[in-house]
Amino acid sequence: MPEQKAADATPRRLPPGGGHRGGGWMNAGMPAERSMNFGPSARRLLGRLRPQRLHLVAVITLAVVSVALSVIGPKILGHATDIIFTGVIGRQLPAGSTAEQAVEGARAAGNDNFADMLARMDVVPGTGIDVAALARVLLLALALFLVASLLLWWQGWLLTGVVQRTVRRLRADVEDKINRLPLPYFDRQPRGELLSRVTNDIDNISQTLQQTLSQLLTSLLTVLGVVVMMFVISPLLAWVALVAVPLSVVVTQQIAKRSQRQFIAQWTHTGELNAQIEEAFTGHELVKVFGRQREVEAAFHAKNEELFRASYGAQFISGIIMPAMMFIGNLSYVVIAVVGGLRVASGTMSLGDVQAFIQYSRQFTQPLTQVAAMANLLQSGVASAERVFAVLDADEQTPDPAEPARVTRPRGRVAFEHVSFRYAPDTPLIEDLSLVAEPGHTVAIVGPTGAGKTTLVNLIMRFYELDAGRITLDGVDVTTLRRDDLRGRVGMVLQDTWLFNGTIRENIAYGRPDATEEEIMAATRATFVDRFVRSLPDGYDTVIDAEGSNVSAGEKQLITIARAFLAEPSLLILDEATSSVDTRTEVLLQRAMAALRSDRTSFVIAHRLSTIRDADLILMMEQGRIVEQGSHRDLLAARGAYHRLYQAQFSQPVADDATLEPASVAT
Repeated sequence: MPEQKAADATPRRLPPGGGHRGGGWMNAGMPAERSMNFGPSARRLLGRLRPQRLHLVAVITLAVVSVALSVIGPKILGHATDIIFTGVIGRQLPAGSTAEQAVEGARAAGNDNFADMLARMDVVPGTGIDVAALARVLLLALALFLVASLLLWWQGWLLTGVVQRTVRRLRADVEDKINRLPLPYFDRQPRGELLSRVTNDIDNISQTLQQTLSQLLTSLLTVLGVVVMMFVISPLLAWVALVAVPLSVVVTQQIAKRSQRQFIAQWTHTGELNAQIEEAFTGHELVKVFGRQREVEAAFHAKNEELFRASYGAQFISGIIMPAMMFIGNLSYVVIAVVGGLRVASGTMSLGDVQAFIQYSRQFTQPLTQVAAMANLLQSGVASAERVFAVLDADEQTPDPAEPARVTRPRGRVAFEHVSFRYAPDTPLIEDLSLVAEPGHTVAIVGPTGAGKTTLVNLIMRFYELDAGRITLDGVDVTTLRRDDLRGRVGMVLQDTWLFNGTIRENIAYGRPDATEEEIMAATRATFVDRFVRSLPDGYDTVIDAEGSNVSAGEKQLITIARAFLAEPSLLILDEATSSVDTRTEVLLQRAMAALRSDRTSFVIAHRLSTIRDADLILMMEQGRIVEQGSHRDLLAARGAYHRLYQAQFSQPVADDATLEPASVAT
C-alpha cells in the first residue's frame, strides 16, 4: 500500500541514513547511523539465549570437563618427559651406586648445578628409561585427550542447536514485529535496507554466535585452568606469564575502539547499497529508457567505494589485534624459557615441569590470541545485532482493543465524521472532512494528484491513524474493531498489482483459501480471467513468478479483480483498478464490477472520468478537502472544479488554456 499512498501524500521527513522509498542512488552520501554501546548490545544479544538455559548449562558443564582434562594433559606429559630425562641421566651414571653417591660425586667434581638437578630427580644409576611407566603415562594422556575431544564435540553439537534455535526465534520475532509496524515505518525505510537487516544482519548474528560462543567459553575456561596449573607448578613463572595479560587487554581495547566504528559503517553501507541495487534492478527498464545508466552506475560505484573503505578499515584495524597478541605471547614465551632453564639448572624445577609450563604458557596465550582474533567477528555481529534491535524497538501500531466491538448487521455504511489527517505535523492534508457512503452505493473519488484520494481509503483500512474525528462502519467506530476483522470485510483492487510466486488458482484464492473450484471458476468467468487462462498451456496451474513477468499487466490486473470478486467483501475499494486493461476489456469489466457493487458499498478512485459516470456519488477533492460532491450530471451542470477536470480530459485543446487550473491539467 505505500506505493499507492506515495503519489497522494505530501513529502515527509526522511529518517537518518536515507529514507527514500526503495533506497535510491540519491542516498549515496548519507552518513552512517550512530551505534549503541558495545556492552549493552552484546548483553542484549546474549540475553536472547536465556530460553535455552538448560542446554547452556549442559554446554558449560561439558566445556568445563573437557577443558579440565585438556589442562591436566601437559602436566602428565611433563611427567613423561621426566621419565625419559631420568632414564637418559641414569644410564650415564655408574651402575651399582646410589643416587646420593652420584650427587656427592658431582659436588666433589665441582659440578654443583648438576648435583642440585640430580638431587631433585628420582634417578637409579645405571638404569635406562622405564618403558612400562612411560607407556602407562602416555596411554593415560592419550585417553584424557580423546575423552576431552569427544566431550568438546558433544558440546559443539549442543551449542549449534542452541544458536540455531535462538536465531530462528529472532527471525520469527522480526517477522512478527514487521507485521505489527505501522505503514509510515515502511514509508520511511528503503526496502533494500530493511531486507538487509532481516537477512544479512541476522545471518551475520548466526555466524557470530556460532563461531564465538564455543571458542569464548573454552578459551576463558582454558585460561582459568592454565593459570591454576601454572601457579601449582611455579608461582614465579606464573607471575611472569600473567604480565602479558594487562598488556594484551590494553592493546585489544585500543584497537577495538577504532574498529567498532568501522564495523558499524560497514553494515550501514551494506544496507544502503542493497537498497540502491534493489531500486535500480526493480526499475531497470525506466533507468534505460531515461538514459540514467551512467548516473546509477556512478552512484553504485560511489556507495561501493564507501563500503570498501569501511570494510577494509574494519578488517585491517581489527586484524592488527592477532599479530599484536602473538608478539606479546612470543615475548612472554622467551622470558619463560630463559627463567625456566635457569631454574632447571639450579635444581629448583624439573625439566618436565618446565616443559609442562612452556606448554601451559602456549595454552595461556593461544586462547587470548583466539579471543583477539574473534574480536572483529564479535564486533561485526554486535553491529548487526544493533541494526536488528533497531527494528525490534521501532514504535508499533496501536494495539487492537482488548474487548473489540463487532458489526452485528453488516450493511457497508461508511461515515467520515470531522476527520483530520496529516503525514507531517506541519503539513495539513485532510482537514475536518465529513461524508457518508450509504450501503450499496458507489462513491467515486476524483481530483488532482496529491489531493488525498488514496489517503482517504487508506484511512478506512486503518493503515494510518487519524489526527482527529472518527470513521464508522455500520455505526461502529473502526478503531474499536480488530484490524483483521475490519480488513476482512474490505476488498481492494489497486493500480499496482501484486501477485506472489504461485499458480494462477492460488493467487485468485489468496483472500479466500477455502473457496471451492466452482466458486473460483465463477469469479474468473465474471472477470474474464477464464478467457485468457484457458489459452495457457497449464491453464489455472500456470505458475506466476514473483514479478508476474509471464503474464501481461492487464492480465495481472484481471487476476487481482477476480481475487476481490471471490472474497465477497461487504466494502469494495477500487484504486484505478482498470488502468492496465484495454478499452474493450474495461467496458466488460465495468459491467462485471457493476454486478459486484450491486449489494455492497464501493469506493472508486479514478483519473479517467469515463469510468465513474454511473457512480451514485462523486467526490471532487482538492488539497485534502471535498470541494464538490454530487452525481456526474449535477457536477457538470455546476461548472466547477469537476467540470474543469472533465473538460481537460475530453474537450479539444484550445489556444487559450487560462481557464484550466494547473492541478487539474496535471491530472
